[in-house]
Amino acid sequence: MESKSGTPLQNRQKFRAPTPKRRTPPWQVKQDRVVRKLHVVHKYDEMLTSENKEFIQQFITDTYGPQTEEYGLKTYKHTPLKQEPLLRGTWFEDCRRSGLIGIKIGVVPQWYTNGKRFETTMIQILDNHVIKYYPPEKFVVNKKKYAKRFLKEGQLGCLVVGAVNCDPQMFTREYNGLFTEAGVMPKKLLTRFPIHPCAAMQPGTPLYAAHFKVGDVVDVTGSTIYRGFQGVMKRWGFHGMPASHGVTKTHRRPGNIGAGGEKARVWPGTKMPGVMGNKMRTLRGLTIWKIDHKYNVLYVSGQNIPGEVNSFVYVHDTVLPRRRLKESPRFPTYYPEDYEENPLPEEEYHPKVFNFSDPTIMFEEEKVVAKKK
Repeated sequence: MESKSGTPLQNRQKFRAPTPKRRTPPWQVKQDRVVRKLHVVHKYDEMLTSENKEFIQQFITDTYGPQTEEYGLKTYKHTPLKQEPLLRGTWFEDCRRSGLIGIKIGVVPQWYTNGKRFETTMIQILDNHVIKYYPPEKFVVNKKKYAKRFLKEGQLGCLVVGAVNCDPQMFTREYNGLFTEAGVMPKKLLTRFPIHPCAAMQPGTPLYAAHFKVGDVVDVTGSTIYRGFQGVMKRWGFHGMPASHGVTKTHRRPGNIGAGGEKARVWPGTKMPGVMGNKMRTLRGLTIWKIDHKYNVLYVSGQNIPGEVNSFVYVHDTVLPRRRLKESPRFPTYYPEDYEENPLPEEEYHPKVFNFSDPTIMFEEEKVVAKKK
């Protein structure tokens, strides 16, 4: 680097990995209003008085209902559907239905009935609602996001699902307008699930953890933990060079990246240093071992679901050919009014999982044998 006078200057700034850009989907409008001051992002300040804030809060309560507590968290009461629900379709094999948006809240162990321990990940389903339905003729497929073998152009529509209710003051007017048809509070996150038209649901329909059954096999998608710029030992698991005995300044380097001869170049796909993490990855073929209907929590097999704790994940029926649904699920979703006579229990266990409310030791009654005289 040189100054205006031509004098060389030293650049001693530490290199930092560029922050990944957040690309808003083309079907979604701008969500937040921010103000930049001296390269620092600040939330938009409305400059409201205390009286105005009370008035706005009262208007929110009148529109969306009183604030209540559901699943152990504060939220607003679910608003009724503005329109009559759509007619329920008929399930068929290989039918695609909606998924759920969950929050990864931790890893806990479970035990089989034979005493063997295994790990499960807890995924909580918070304030999931159907926001909008796009029929197949209006569904624009993102071919870069979905693999060709999972797409059926012209046959699949999509459902826009939102999760986690938020204060409308946090978002722009355009973003709040997306939820007018559904009649629900603005959501923190929106996503699309490709579905068959028979699995369509009316906007405003709530979705619960009971959307799935115990024993169902699901796929979970999430964003991996962002690690920044990492070397080959951290990024790819290389062993590195020896610590001594003639090794100089190459202890953590990759070594040769391209020999001579016909190769004579760095081939595409060579494992090298770079930005690690912040990639959407899917873990397939996970079994649901337990469902907590009181707090809307799914207990899914495995402890390596992508994402940090408290990050969003997407749960949907598996696409693995040999593990797809063979019997009809709760289609198109779980409706509480269908189970008023026989409500679901607070906790539902897989038959192979041990329930700690069950007795562990059984004693048989002693048989009294009459003594011979």
